[in-house]
Amino acid sequence: MIPAAIISKKRDGEKLSREEIKFFIDGFTSGSVSKEQMAALAMAIYFQSMTSEETANLTAAMLESGDRLARTKPGVFRVGKHSTGGLGDKTSLIIAPLLATCGLHVPKLSGRGLGITGGTLDKLESIPGYRTNLSLAEIEKQLDSIGCVITGATGNLVPADKKLYALRDVTGTVPSIPLIASSVMSKKLAENLDALVLDVKYGSGAFMGTKQQAEALAKLMIDIGQQVGVPTEAVLSDMNQPLGVAVGNACEVNEAMDVLQGIGPTEVSNLVIELCSHLLVMTKQSSDHHQASEILRAKLASGEAWRKFEQMVQCQGGKQPANRLLTAPASPLLADRSGTIKSIHGQKLGMAIIQLGGGRKQTEDTIDHRVGLLMKSRIGSVVERGEPLLEILADKEVAPSVQSLLLAAFDIQGN
Repeated sequence: MIPAAIISKKRDGEKLSREEIKFFIDGFTSGSVSKEQMAALAMAIYFQSMTSEETANLTAAMLESGDRLARTKPGVFRVGKHSTGGLGDKTSLIIAPLLATCGLHVPKLSGRGLGITGGTLDKLESIPGYRTNLSLAEIEKQLDSIGCVITGATGNLVPADKKLYALRDVTGTVPSIPLIASSVMSKKLAENLDALVLDVKYGSGAFMGTKQQAEALAKLMIDIGQQVGVPTEAVLSDMNQPLGVAVGNACEVNEAMDVLQGIGPTEVSNLVIELCSHLLVMTKQSSDHHQASEILRAKLASGEAWRKFEQMVQCQGGKQPANRLLTAPASPLLADRSGTIKSIHGQKLGMAIIQLGGGRKQTEDTIDHRVGLLMKSRIGSVVERGEPLLEILADKEVAPSVQSLLLAAFDIQGN
């Protein structure tokens, strides 16, 4: 097969065969298909999309590019959660240790930032020493020991996705539904799960701009899960404004630690409880969502989930976090007019964080984990001119262009 012919076929809107998809993914993983050729195919998929069958074949090819996690404790349910990414989404940091306190095993293979959204691995690396490159043996040992682990898909776990994941960020193909679905499901299937819940986000701070797009993505991933025998459910969550107060890396870890200690924004803890409840019911650890919610809230209130998070950090080499990680100095962004906030443009907030150094423009860029935003107002808030809309966490003086971008993110209409 010739890579250029496969790229051309997809550009023309034709359906790719299972063999063609496997040939391309195997070649990209081994290096016989170049990064530029893979970028060209990703862009063709972005513009022409894929059928459900093509997406399932792409998922299978990516899964088969490497190993799967072994099951070392028969009888212990292994569960997973995946978010499609949203501004301020720090739920994974809470969900993994919380579910582990319920006797479940939670192997979380996470990624780095894509587009405007921060990656779970980037957030955890705000904790000095925290390792995100555990080997298969280390993952299995930690699961047996404490029941949860959050690491990258390193070693030989879905190597095709690891390479493609980084490439999508710099080729403008992040919002592609087939590429999102295959990336998510290949990692989840490699975790060897008994049940999976998906947090599919929509709105100005997510990859899926509309609820209809989110529904289509959720259906596709549920279908893939059913095809391979992994019970999969989805929750659609609104991302028309950041989740919680903190948007960034270290500041989001701080907020996650607050929630783990029974405090923090209720909208974050409510979403965490909803997602975890699905998994407790799916694995028959709870008879219904109400009972599951009561169990989970008690684990947060008692500090048990927080202690499990501390164990996870320690196991992965992180210095034991206090209640606060160090962030950059804060300066207020003041409203330039009075009125009611009608909408918040998440893409602009995310782009501002990237310009401040808190995200990547290129795959090799380093991140300033101390950079971020702290939201002081929400959609529907009434603000006066000169009142803080948010706080900017930055070591250097904030450029006027960044301030203008942040102000443009707020649609304030007169009362």
